[in-house]
Amino acid sequence: MRQLFLKAAAFAVGGAMLAGTALTSVPAMAKDYDLQSVFGLQVPSIGQSPVKWAERVALMTNNEVKIKVHGAGEFVPPFEVFGAVSNGSIPMGFDWVGYWADKIPVANLVGSMPFGPNPELFLGWMFQGGGLEIIQKAYDPHNVKILPCHMVAAEAGGWFNKEIKTVDDIKGLNMRIAGLGAKAMAKLGANVQLVPAGEIFVSLERGRIEAAEFSAPQLDIGLGLQKIAKYYYFPGWHQPSSWDTIIINMDVWKKFTPKQQQIMQEACQANITYNWYDQLNAQVNAIEQIEKAGVKVQRFPEPVLNALYKAATEVMEEEAKKDALFAEAYQSLTAYIKRVGRWNDLQALPRN
Repeated sequence: MRQLFLKAAAFAVGGAMLAGTALTSVPAMAKDYDLQSVFGLQVPSIGQSPVKWAERVALMTNNEVKIKVHGAGEFVPPFEVFGAVSNGSIPMGFDWVGYWADKIPVANLVGSMPFGPNPELFLGWMFQGGGLEIIQKAYDPHNVKILPCHMVAAEAGGWFNKEIKTVDDIKGLNMRIAGLGAKAMAKLGANVQLVPAGEIFVSLERGRIEAAEFSAPQLDIGLGLQKIAKYYYFPGWHQPSSWDTIIINMDVWKKFTPKQQQIMQEACQANITYNWYDQLNAQVNAIEQIEKAGVKVQRFPEPVLNALYKAATEVMEEEAKKDALFAEAYQSLTAYIKRVGRWNDLQALPRN
């Protein structure tokens, strides 16, 4: 693995006097930091998300903190980013939080809670409902600071080369799917596997898999799956909303001043806002392009969704029994959805 280091460059600061008064503002030492994403920088929306965050941090710190963003695989393979940040080989990373579920079970819940909160509720729970505090407790033993930095819109249910009419159609299905949704599909008899984004097209084209989920239409269309898939299913029951995050080695994080830390956190909140309206504008355009390619866009039958809901609930209850922080987050999030979600229920308008 290529060794990384922090490159320090000091601003030369001279004493100055103006009208007999000494200047009191002294620029802090500027440093450059490397960040590797688990995604290619060309991927729509999420590819440039850490780049825009880095630009905001540089702007808000007056270039005291400059971050060079690298795409997937530039230093380490995508699924090794967390470990590299944890051990300090890379100062920072950008991820989909669910990729680290093997090490941090609660990351699965934050990355893909089946039939979970919509983005509005997930955002509220993360920053006002105690969510971030619970998650950080899980990251602390790994020497990693987590900054939620990109709210992912509801995903599609996936691409299929086999029509799903009944629950029986899931049995024996070879599908690329991640997170808790994968465990729910497995309960219903599917053969599930996690395939890196860059390999999904070839795997589906060559028949290694018969179905695949990746993300929302805006991102999915970039993989070109509309060229080889017959059906595109909704809703994204396995991931109604999710988080991509900036992860920072904790030793690096502690070297930032309190002001710089606050700036990095607030730059993430600006990032979330920007990426949210950017994603919403893009989804319908993508769906229309997918339909023009000859793919049939449709919803899963209700009996299938009901079976998936039952399987997913069983999975989450099983996971909660295995890990205390998963259980804490699951109880906290479900209580938040029930209590705060009442607002959405009261405000729901009739549709003709």
